[in-house]
Amino acid sequence: MDHAELGKRLKAARLARKMTQSDVVGDFITRNMLSQIESGTAIPSMKTLEYLAGVLEIPLDQLFADPETQEEHSGIQLLQEAKDLLRNGCYEAVLALEDKTDQLSDELHAIHSMASMALANSLAEYRDAEHLQNAVVYARHAAREAEIGLYANADRVAKANHLIAQLAKYLSTYYSHLAAGETEG
Repeated sequence: MDHAELGKRLKAARLARKMTQSDVVGDFITRNMLSQIESGTAIPSMKTLEYLAGVLEIPLDQLFADPETQEEHSGIQLLQEAKDLLRNGCYEAVLALEDKTDQLSDELHAIHSMASMALANSLAEYRDAEHLQNAVVYARHAAREAEIGLYANADRVAKANHLIAQLAKYLSTYYSHLAAGETEG
């Protein structure tokens, strides 16, 4: 990798963290030296690179990675993050994750399906219309996601559709009682 590319990556990492050059340099190097490193006119020592990676909170190897490898690495990180969030019950955070590289879409569809189904099941425990309607939305999403890609899961599709049918029946009864002026106890 050339020095200009290394400088661009350092600058991009700094800007991504919304840090000024002065924020980064501290007492280790001068702001002028950082400016030269970022522009590719100065060659940083390994010790300087380790310091900068530490301050910018990025792995040192990210500075040297081939862009294709880096993209793959970020995809793997995304997949690991999705799995960790799913294990920890952070289902809405899982659904907010996107695979911008489109390398792991099959895996992400499967994980989104699992998270949507978990949300649908938790909302189905409530007995008010709003929660149950949201449960239906999540169950539909779970079914759609479970039909896509290499990890398509017919069992999850069937479970989601079964839950939707149960919720529809309950909501129908709920609205019938509501229309008749009855309240459920």
